[in-house]
Amino acid sequence: MKLHITLLIAFLGFSFFGNSQTATIRGVILDDANKPIAGVNIKAGSDGTTTNENGFFILKIPVNTDITIVFTHLGHKRIEAKFNLKNGQEIEFNPVMSVEIEQIATVVINTNTRQKVDGVVTISPEVIRTVKGANPGVENLLKTLPGVNISNELSTQYSVRGGNFDENLVYVNEIEIYRPFLIRSGQQEGLSFVNTDLVQNVDFSAGGFQAKYGDKLSSVLDITYRNPTRFGIRADASLLGGSLAAEAVSKDSKFSGIIGLRYRDNSLLINSLETETNVKPVFADAQTYLTYKFSDKFHLNFLGNISLNKYTFQPKNRQTNFGTLDEPVALLVNYDGQEKDQYLTNFGAFKANYFATEDLTLKLIASAYHTTEEEYFDILARYRLGEVNSNIGDENLGEVEFAEGIGSQLTHARNDLDALIFNIEHKGDYKIDDETTLEWSVKYTHEDIRDRQVEWEIIDSAGFSVRPPIFDFPNNQPYEPFEGPLVAFQNVRATNYVKIDRLQAYAQWSKRTMLGNNEVFYNAGVRVHNWTVNSDVPNQNGVSSSTQTVFSPRAQFAIKPDWEKDMLFRVAGGVYYQPPFYRELRDSSGTVQPDVKAQKSIHIVLGNEYSFKLWDRPFKLVSEAYYKSMTDVNPYTLENVRIRYRATNNAKAYAYGLDLRLNGEFVPGTESWFSFGYLKTEENIDDRGYIARPTDQRLKFGILFQDYVPNIPDLKMYLNLVYNTGVPGGSPSYADPYDYQTRLRDYKRADLGISYVLVDHNKTYTSKWKQKFKELSLGVEIFNMFNAQNTITNTWVRDVYSKRQYAIPNFLTPRVFNVRLSAKF
Repeated sequence: MKLHITLLIAFLGFSFFGNSQTATIRGVILDDANKPIAGVNIKAGSDGTTTNENGFFILKIPVNTDITIVFTHLGHKRIEAKFNLKNGQEIEFNPVMSVEIEQIATVVINTNTRQKVDGVVTISPEVIRTVKGANPGVENLLKTLPGVNISNELSTQYSVRGGNFDENLVYVNEIEIYRPFLIRSGQQEGLSFVNTDLVQNVDFSAGGFQAKYGDKLSSVLDITYRNPTRFGIRADASLLGGSLAAEAVSKDSKFSGIIGLRYRDNSLLINSLETETNVKPVFADAQTYLTYKFSDKFHLNFLGNISLNKYTFQPKNRQTNFGTLDEPVALLVNYDGQEKDQYLTNFGAFKANYFATEDLTLKLIASAYHTTEEEYFDILARYRLGEVNSNIGDENLGEVEFAEGIGSQLTHARNDLDALIFNIEHKGDYKIDDETTLEWSVKYTHEDIRDRQVEWEIIDSAGFSVRPPIFDFPNNQPYEPFEGPLVAFQNVRATNYVKIDRLQAYAQWSKRTMLGNNEVFYNAGVRVHNWTVNSDVPNQNGVSSSTQTVFSPRAQFAIKPDWEKDMLFRVAGGVYYQPPFYRELRDSSGTVQPDVKAQKSIHIVLGNEYSFKLWDRPFKLVSEAYYKSMTDVNPYTLENVRIRYRATNNAKAYAYGLDLRLNGEFVPGTESWFSFGYLKTEENIDDRGYIARPTDQRLKFGILFQDYVPNIPDLKMYLNLVYNTGVPGGSPSYADPYDYQTRLRDYKRADLGISYVLVDHNKTYTSKWKQKFKELSLGVEIFNMFNAQNTITNTWVRDVYSKRQYAIPNFLTPRVFNVRLSAKF
């Protein structure tokens, strides 16, 4: 509670600060002998500054306009450089002043070239905030990118190029972010860690990423929170919740801070599901990013987050119709009991930046993550499965007339988890020359996890207790009496106290040069990861401790030919390892297996970027082909967003595909894109042959389209459209996945947002009430506009007489309407 009050005081305190909308340029000025020049006059229009005794300077300039900066000093040649920067952007500019050379030509800093080389997709924060979706934010846009699969609008989790949710790295300002462990359903998930109101830059790589980005198999989402340059408030409210963000900078520009508060209630979405419930899904968080500049050389940052998810669920009844038109079938369920889940996470990180020289930057990052999670439920479900009356005009149309199976199911859980993770990391980069950079890092991580799992399920069909399908005890009820012991269909009881110590390091070298008349870019690096798992409870083989080490070399090469057409070709690859996190160590019985190996993937990516003009507007076509060969694979089952590993490393797998993305100004002044992805991924468990992995998403189409009414440009439209072919629908508990390869139906979804801009910061207004706002818009959103029946997984209903198991689809949300009001002060 004290921390909440502190955050509120900090939020109110921002109102005492103010400044204009600016960007920041800093750097050091040297002479020919690489000695700093003190007293250099630096002018940008009517503003200016001078370098200190070490040659350092810092200058604020207006944004979104061409600004010419003039550097003058007695005895040295005059230098002019032109900049056009965005709000809050901060760059380094380090000119050399000489008496013997001509003045430096006009300079414009452009980060797009580096992003092309790295194979990174950059998404504008404005696009993230304006484009609509049931779960708005960064992940809402990722699902429109090729190679990214999100087939659950209630979840922020995503799979990339055949990987699962645990194979993605997320960073905020170079600080690694974690997510809760126990969440099994998108309904429980709530808010993404990333607060879009605080975001300055979003970079995403779907594979072939550099050594500096860590040890995961699939992707990197690299978020940068902004350093404010003026006071401002942004507010957003809708039927699903609201958010409030405030930012400010002190008058001397040394201290800056931004804070965001969010609240979300998913009742509007969940109450539209087929299961009638009393549900209270409440999610809230507070986030802040603070910066204090002690000097030009030393900056200190703090990133903090408190998040609370509360999910109370009391199901009443459910009816699901499936089958065919000729043979319709329905499942009717009556429920008793409830589920209560709570996830409380606290995260804090300090980051110190020391700019030793213009070429050498040293960083120290320390972070702590603490999560306490509870998952409690007792739910009794009595079901009836039968044929549906399909005679049009009959008074009993739609009712179950003949029961093919009846039964009940009782599920129970008392799961508790407490995890504490500490990180301390040193990072550095050194510019060997203007074209060559060396980067390195050493990181230590300590994970302390306390986990109690008590979970069981009892199934009864027509009065007979259904046992798990264990062949040592054949069960031929009701035709033969069963004399074996009665056991629960599922029964998991485990208590684990696990400590994991990790030591990671990387070094990478990057160079930009010329090959003939062609620009070329090189990057090569290697990571090393050593980890030790200590468990208080030995596994079945008596193993309670294990230490392993892996090396991960990676490289990238890109060439921009001296052609008339603007083309860039890129190849990237390496050996990628994923040392197991706690969830990957825990098998289906809840027992921790300390000797689980790191999954290994040999990854290669071939890419091309073609920039061109169409209708006299900029466009870009990005193409990537990739192949991944995986060994020591840890097989898993996927139910909604819950992953259960076998913890055996007894499989090998592969994935290959093609991703295409065309983006540009299809409508003048707006950015839209069309994407296509083809993927095939299979695994071979115990050399039994290849079968589709749970994330085998064959075809993917995504569209993000923005438009406005030509005669009423303030009336805008945003369309977010996704089509995915179906993934394997999973299998019943204890079943052989080789026997269950039926796919779910295709995922089709279109979210539409229509908004009217009442106030635009680019316009001036005479009305007094409008002058109080910088931005103000009112909109209507339609989620799942075409009311498609999408499914996330199957519920398996068993009939003791026929021995059949019916796959009952679990449908996602139907069409839902929302109203949103957004304002910026």
